[in-house]
Amino acid sequence: MSLPHEKLKAGQDNDWLIYRRLLRYVMKYKFQFLLSIIGFGIFAASAPLLAHMMKVIADVFNNPTLENRVMLVGAVVGIFVLRGLGTFLGTYYISIVGRSTIHDLRTALFNHLLLLPNSYYDRNSRGHVISKMSYDVEQIYGASTKAITSLAQEGLTVLSLLGYMFYTNWKLTLIFFAVTPFVGIVVSKANGYFKKYSRRIQQTMGDVTQIAGESINGYKEVKIFGGYEYEEARFEKASWQNCVQSVKYTRVNAVSVPVMQLAVAMSISVIVWVAMMPSIRGSMDIGLFLSFMAAASTLAKPMRTLADINSLVQRGITAAESVFSVLDEDPETDDGKVSVERSAGDIAFKNVTFRYESSEKDVLSQVSFDGTQGKTIALVGKSGSGKSTIISLLGRFYEPVEGEVLLDGLPLQQYKLRDLRNQIAMVSQNVTLFNDTIFNNIAYGSLKHKTRDEVLAAAKAAHALEFIDTLPNGIDTMIGDNGVMLSGGQRQRLAIARAILKNAPILILDEATSALDTESERYIQDALEKFMVGRTTFVVAHRLSTIEKADMIMVVHEGKIMEQGSHQALLAQGGMYKTLHSMQFSGM
Repeated sequence: MSLPHEKLKAGQDNDWLIYRRLLRYVMKYKFQFLLSIIGFGIFAASAPLLAHMMKVIADVFNNPTLENRVMLVGAVVGIFVLRGLGTFLGTYYISIVGRSTIHDLRTALFNHLLLLPNSYYDRNSRGHVISKMSYDVEQIYGASTKAITSLAQEGLTVLSLLGYMFYTNWKLTLIFFAVTPFVGIVVSKANGYFKKYSRRIQQTMGDVTQIAGESINGYKEVKIFGGYEYEEARFEKASWQNCVQSVKYTRVNAVSVPVMQLAVAMSISVIVWVAMMPSIRGSMDIGLFLSFMAAASTLAKPMRTLADINSLVQRGITAAESVFSVLDEDPETDDGKVSVERSAGDIAFKNVTFRYESSEKDVLSQVSFDGTQGKTIALVGKSGSGKSTIISLLGRFYEPVEGEVLLDGLPLQQYKLRDLRNQIAMVSQNVTLFNDTIFNNIAYGSLKHKTRDEVLAAAKAAHALEFIDTLPNGIDTMIGDNGVMLSGGQRQRLAIARAILKNAPILILDEATSALDTESERYIQDALEKFMVGRTTFVVAHRLSTIEKADMIMVVHEGKIMEQGSHQALLAQGGMYKTLHSMQFSGM
């Protein structure tokens, strides 16, 4: 769930803005957060009590009666019971807050990624996007939980000990404050390094995820083309860069903490020296002085922990900035007001020009055509000619730079995005399946309400039951990551069954039968031809034999429609289509 926020601005010092925004997620769990603070408060209150025990011990040592000894033992046990209760309340409930916050952030990030336009994925690699959801979000846990834990527990401990020291001898306590400016300088200097190395760690971690993902997804190509050494070198380099930046980060932390500890130790040394002066010591007896020194010595640990918070916070802020930068990305524009349950399927391109954000060259230039209901439009041409871009514009995955695309006479932008895409079914050459059952892969998303009989009918129409019935669990068989347990042809049949089940008025077939053998292709082609009746169908094909029956064939070349007409008409023209046709069939 996304919360109201103020967007980050480039060049702005955003540390407090980022942390405040992060705390809004934390404060959703204010009751658990309050319980944790109470727990840390209990723990902190026990610190001056333990320091004061030095005086009590000295008093009992001078007067060791049974009553005093029993009281001393009871007090020690009681204080540690109190510390245990405080530790449990603080640690348990802050963990609930932290993990719930991370869950909310990770879910918000994932949900927002689903809404982002194609241009975002054009600019960002998949490995870096996944790294944000795994590594970056986990780093935020340190800032939202560990840092708050240390700040609350150790911060309250420091305050309670300083309060006790002021109560005991305010003159000696003031010496402690002399070191504060020096500690502030060290913290400020370290902050810059922590932030710099945190960003580098995130970047290199994204590189590691990216290279690992590419190698694992393409493991067959790696093996066939002998890419072991190349991939090993790539991964080793990325991992080593991550290691180097992590070591540099640790080096800054390793230097800054002992420097601050040294400053505290010097303060304690001065206290011991000055405490010997009667004018400063005043009426302190040996027991009270030992209690004061115990409190001062105890300060070293919480102050060291507070120094460590700095690195946690800076790493968390850098990670949060990375996550929030994605949440601040504008989702796909969906300003449409028109709802449509089922359109006629009339498509028209009017002088459409398109170019990608990162390019100055037009991918499509002044493209115009009409695709009326029930007609089949085939797109042919060389790779990179613009065929896939036309298909992407149909689904509003991109917006034209000039011109407009119409559905039933209205620009696509006037339709609600979900309603528009409900009018389209698509089968692409690169089939996407999910690590789920065959049934759930066919009845995917908005098709989940379809009955079992409807799903089986769609599978039968796609000639998929021929192999589904041979599987151990039939249509309920798990098919693995992206259908790894199936052949290419079987995966493509499931994609066709999904499109048939959707029963949309517009059908897009992008090399839909490319992974099928000749016999299966003939069966599927017959099934598709029956399914295409009454629908506006766009077919992207390289094998021209599959589109000879299309109502209109458009030859796309360098972003322009060079020829359009029926198969026979284009052959008669003797232009680019005939040349492509002759090249394919010259060897037959």
